[in-house]
Amino acid sequence: MFGLSPQVFLLLDALVAIVLLILLITRWRFHPFVALMLAAGFLGLTSGMPVDKVMAAFQKGFGDTLGFVGIVLGLGTMLGMMMAESGGADRIARTLIAKFGRERVHWAIMLAAFIAGLPLFFEIGLVLLAPLVFIVARRAGVSLVKVGVSLLAALSVVHALIPPHPGPLLAIQAFGADMGKTILYGLIVGLPTAILAGPLFASFISRYVPGKLTSEMAEQFVQERDEKDMPGFGITVFTVLLPVILMLLKAFADIFLPAETTARVWLDFIGHPINALLIALLLALYTFGYGRGYEGKQILKFLEKSLAPTAAIVMIIGAGGGFKQMLVSSGVGDAIGHMAVQAQLSPIVLAWTVAALIRIATGSATVAIITGAGIVAPVIALVPGVNRELLVLAAGAGSVMFSHVNDAGFWLVKQYFNLTVVETFKTWSVLETIISVAGQVFVLLLGLVV
Repeated sequence: MFGLSPQVFLLLDALVAIVLLILLITRWRFHPFVALMLAAGFLGLTSGMPVDKVMAAFQKGFGDTLGFVGIVLGLGTMLGMMMAESGGADRIARTLIAKFGRERVHWAIMLAAFIAGLPLFFEIGLVLLAPLVFIVARRAGVSLVKVGVSLLAALSVVHALIPPHPGPLLAIQAFGADMGKTILYGLIVGLPTAILAGPLFASFISRYVPGKLTSEMAEQFVQERDEKDMPGFGITVFTVLLPVILMLLKAFADIFLPAETTARVWLDFIGHPINALLIALLLALYTFGYGRGYEGKQILKFLEKSLAPTAAIVMIIGAGGGFKQMLVSSGVGDAIGHMAVQAQLSPIVLAWTVAALIRIATGSATVAIITGAGIVAPVIALVPGVNRELLVLAAGAGSVMFSHVNDAGFWLVKQYFNLTVVETFKTWSVLETIISVAGQVFVLLLGLVV
């Protein structure tokens, strides 16, 4: 068509579809769910797919994605809400702060957020833990930015790299990666990344942007909880980390135990992400619910409340799955895969680059990782030996590149920490860039040994 080879035409068609997606979200302010549907339909119709196959492909991608991700997302959100309502996250933060002392309190906040953030959306984790930042900054006489940046770094790292957060889940499904190994590698990459973008960067930038806690913020957020109303530190950490432990056990069993053994079969069963999160949620109903004196009606209210904020993200994820399937069904994915092979471009570098560009353009980490995974997934079949778990982490790292004014998180951080727009660029935008670049560097280094 137009004198172009079929492969080149498909690549240009995909580029136009992605530009259309970006314009729909950024210029014309379409909701990402609608924008993804329109971009996917445009790609299907213009790529030469039979008209009756276009919506069938989108529907398949939507259903296949939510069949797994939707369940895990729901269970993880419920677990996070139970921890929040019981005061479990508060307990983790207070205990670590007491152990670390005033001089290293920003390290304590980083670790608390890293642990508590595992089952929590970034936004929920920020809302939940921000009051602790304000309390600590006021009591210890420490810079608000020094403590706040440490918190934000940890929450952003787990959001980008570690399941059951939606971005890594989407990439795991797209690349066919192993959940347990992804968690293990994500922890290996994530912790040093959080340290670099958190306490180390915080200590530097707080000299120039100290931050200021206003009386209005203090009155609104600084509400202290009675110690006796919170669950113990040990049981809180165990409950939150139980799904991670079960999924890691599955990963180790797959490596070290023969497939036919009873132990391997049962570890694979309980270590499946859905079962692992369900087991942890059932435990949380007691440790964070009945064991804390809550009645069944209160617990039911918590669980129902937890699902409301996930509706939009679930629809975006499903539409992203449909867009990804359109890339595959139209032949665009294969064309990109052949091009990458001919150019001898590393799939891990390609995944990070595509996700980073889409993130900067749209401001959405979810859209970035969906698009990046959809483009890079076909390369796996053409480049044998690619570590799929590292592909997940590379796409995740790229998806948080340089947050700026088109990202809702930019404005959320600005308002919560009482920063100017320039100060938000100096802190939050640079922090996200450090996470993206350092995360990719650590992924490449890890790739030398796994």
